[in-house]
Amino acid sequence: MEDLEGMSLKKCVKLPTLSQISSKGFHNLRLLDLTKASPIIVEKCIQGRNLNNLKWLCLKKCMIQKLPNNLFNCLQLQVLDLAQCQTLEKIPSSIGQLNALQELDVSGCSSWKKLPSSIGQLKALQKLRLSGCSNLKELPSSIGKLNAFQKLDLLECSNLKELPSSIGQLNALQKLDISGCCNLKELPSSIGQLNALQKLDLSECSNLKELPSSIGQLNALQKLDLSECSNLKELPSSISQLNALQKLDLLECFNLKELPSFIGQLNALQKLYLSECSNLKELPSSIGQLNALQYFDLRGCSNLKELPSSIGQLNALQKLYLSGCFNLKELPSSIGQLNALQKFYLSGCSNLKELPSSIGQLNALQDFDLWWCYNLKELPSSIGQLNALQKLDLWWCSNLKELPSSIGQLNALQKLDLWRCSNLKELPSSIGQLNALQKLYLSECSNLKELPFSIGQLNALQYFDLRGCSNLKELPSSIGQLNALQEFNLRGCSNLKELPSSIGQLNALQKLDLWQCSNLKELPSSIGQLNALQKLDLWRCCNLKELPSSIGQLNALQKLYLSECSNLKELPSSIGQLNALQKLYLSECFNLKELPSSIGQLNALQELDLLGCCSLKELPSTIGQLNTLEQLVLSRCFNLKELPSSIGQLNALQELDLLGCCNLKELPSCIGQLNTL
Repeated sequence: MEDLEGMSLKKCVKLPTLSQISSKGFHNLRLLDLTKASPIIVEKCIQGRNLNNLKWLCLKKCMIQKLPNNLFNCLQLQVLDLAQCQTLEKIPSSIGQLNALQELDVSGCSSWKKLPSSIGQLKALQKLRLSGCSNLKELPSSIGKLNAFQKLDLLECSNLKELPSSIGQLNALQKLDISGCCNLKELPSSIGQLNALQKLDLSECSNLKELPSSIGQLNALQKLDLSECSNLKELPSSISQLNALQKLDLLECFNLKELPSFIGQLNALQKLYLSECSNLKELPSSIGQLNALQYFDLRGCSNLKELPSSIGQLNALQKLYLSGCFNLKELPSSIGQLNALQKFYLSGCSNLKELPSSIGQLNALQDFDLWWCYNLKELPSSIGQLNALQKLDLWWCSNLKELPSSIGQLNALQKLDLWRCSNLKELPSSIGQLNALQKLYLSECSNLKELPFSIGQLNALQYFDLRGCSNLKELPSSIGQLNALQEFNLRGCSNLKELPSSIGQLNALQKLDLWQCSNLKELPSSIGQLNALQKLDLWRCCNLKELPSSIGQLNALQKLYLSECSNLKELPSSIGQLNALQKLYLSECFNLKELPSSIGQLNALQELDLLGCCSLKELPSTIGQLNTLEQLVLSRCFNLKELPSSIGQLNALQELDLLGCCNLKELPSCIGQLNTL
């Protein structure tokens, strides 16, 4: 035991043999982990032991009231972890004897109110974590003597009202986290003396009303977080002197009305967050001088009425967020000068009526979001010049009546979202030139009456969504040329009466959704050619009277939904050829009178739903051949009088629902063979 260097007694409550280990056995111990150990174990491991070589001690979550006296003789100790020792009453003044201590973690120790002044004697201390010490009201002035100090964490010290002026003496301090100190009203002017400070986090200091002008002296500061400082009304002009500042976060500073005019002097600033600054009415023209700015977030600045023309000078800007700026009526023409802009978000700018033609000069733009700009009536023809554009979102632009023909010039466009463009009546024929387009959303374009024939030229299209296009009566025959199409959604196209026979040419199609196409009377026989089709949804196609016999050729079909097809009277016998079919839903097919005997050939079928098939009088005896069937729903089959004896052969059946089968007089005795039920 004399060579023991590390020992872990995590969660240890009792250890009778511990007292048998001599003090000498701990002599070479360097690492000791007593996380969640009982107070008795802590006492036996530390008190009276020779721990001269101990360098790392963890007492995290130990329910101790005081620290063992012998602990302060561990003069080689470098790391002491007391996190979440919630019953610890105080840190004794003898802590100052630990001359080698580099890290001290007392986070979550909510029982004590102050640190001993002897903390200033810890000349080697580099990191001190006090986060969650909710009863801590002040720091001793001696803290300024910690010359090696690099990181101070005071997160959510909610009773801390002030910082000592001596904090400015911490010449090595690099990170200061005061976030969530909601009772802190001001910072000492000495804060400006922290010459090594790189990160200052003041987020959620909701009572902080102003910053000292000395803040501008923090020459090494790279990140300043003031998010959710809801009482902060202004920034000192001296902030412009922060030459190393790369990130400034003012998110949800609701009372901030303006930025200082000298903000443009922040030459190193890369990220500026002003989202939800709802009282911010304008930006200073000097904003255009931020030559390093890459990320600019103005989301939810609901009182912002205009952008300065100088914004076009932001040569490095890659991302610009203006979502929710619903008082913004126009963009300056200079916006087209943002040569590096890759992402531009204008969603929810509900008062924006037009875009400047200069928008077409944004050569690097990849993602353009105009979601819910419901007063936008048209797009400039220059939009076709956006050669790098990959995503164009026009969701809910309900006043948009047409797209410019130049839209077809967007050679890199992969996603076009026109969901709920309810005034859009047609698409330009040039849409077929979008060679890179993979996803096209036209759902709930309720005034769209037809698709251009050129739509068949979209060779890369994988997902096509026409949900809720209730005025669409037919599809062009060219639809069959969409060789890459994997998902085709026609759900709720209630005026669609038929599908073109060319639909069978969609060799890559995996999902076809025709849910609630209530006027669809038949499927073309060519549908059987869809070799890759895995899911076919015909739910609520209430005018559909029959399925083509070719349906049995769908070798990859796994799911077939026919629920509420109230005019469907029978299934073709070819249905039994669907070797991959796992789920067959026929619920509330009121006119379905019988199932074909071939249904027993569905070797992969796991779920069969016949709920509410009130015309069904019997099940075919072949039903017993469904060896993989796990769920059989027959509830509310009012006319079902008996079950075939073969039902006892359903070896995999786990659920049999017969609720409301009021004419069923008895169950076959073989039902007792269903061991998995």
